Amino acid sequence: MSFELTQETFSFISSPVIFLFICLEIYLSIKKSKHLYSVGETLTNIYLTGVTILFNLLTAGFYLFVFDWAYQFHFIEIENRFWYWFLLVIIQDFLYYWLHYVDHYSRFFWAIHVTHHNSTEFNLTTGFRSSVFQPFYRFVYYLPLSFLGFKAVDIVLIYSITQIWGIFVHTQLIHKFPKWFEFIFVTPSHHRVHHGSNVAYLDKNMGMFLIIWDRLFGTFQEEMDTDPVTYGLTTNPTERGPIAIIFHEFKAMFHDVRTRRTRFANKLKYIFFPPGWSHDGSTLTSEQLREKLNSGAEK
Repeated sequence: MSFELTQETFSFISSPVIFLFICLEIYLSIKKSKHLYSVGETLTNIYLTGVTILFNLLTAGFYLFVFDWAYQFHFIEIENRFWYWFLLVIIQDFLYYWLHYVDHYSRFFWAIHVTHHNSTEFNLTTGFRSSVFQPFYRFVYYLPLSFLGFKAVDIVLIYSITQIWGIFVHTQLIHKFPKWFEFIFVTPSHHRVHHGSNVAYLDKNMGMFLIIWDRLFGTFQEEMDTDPVTYGLTTNPTERGPIAIIFHEFKAMFHDVRTRRTRFANKLKYIFFPPGWSHDGSTLTSEQLREKLNSGAEK
């Protein structure tokens, strides 16, 4: 009897495992008085997960159609099954890195992605706190995989598997893995940094499965015992309702566009330049904040 792993089979197997690990984390949080969970934030995570699942269902048929359409024009044929799956994992993870990078360095896409970061808690359920509108454009980044000869169902399967890895790194209960593992793979330590609002940690560690992309492209930051992670945003939203939790950064962005007295080109920059950019220096990007911090430390 042969067994073929599909996205549906993988979801069926992984879902109860994830639920058990969440229950274990809640138990250990209570037992060790770590206060990793609150009712309000957990319910918000469940709500945002539900919205994301709905949008995924609405878009799945379309992006599978697009992947299948693009596949007919593929110009590479990888016959060796090992290299097929190995390269699919590596290239898909590389493309995810750039998807995630743009989500952090363009304010418009940050306004979408911010739902994953606007919690002051960090636990396994935070991993489900997705960028709810990302399913409407995410497939564009993975389109090159179809042209490279990877089938639509395989692209979706590998994305699902690496996403599960991305959920499990949302924990504070694991300090660090062996150095060789920390050098290659994304770990809870790396991802805690990614969720930090500390200036040194802003917009760092973008990888989903492999941390090597961050090391190669200059976005890597080690977690430092001297700088404990503060979770959330540099300015956390005061409105926490179901609509505000999704749209608060869009509201702030369009407020800047509407009220800032500057030329039209700068108004566009308030939409597409990095979060924090301003024409008059009244607000700062993460890189500018780091430069300010470092220059202050040197004095």
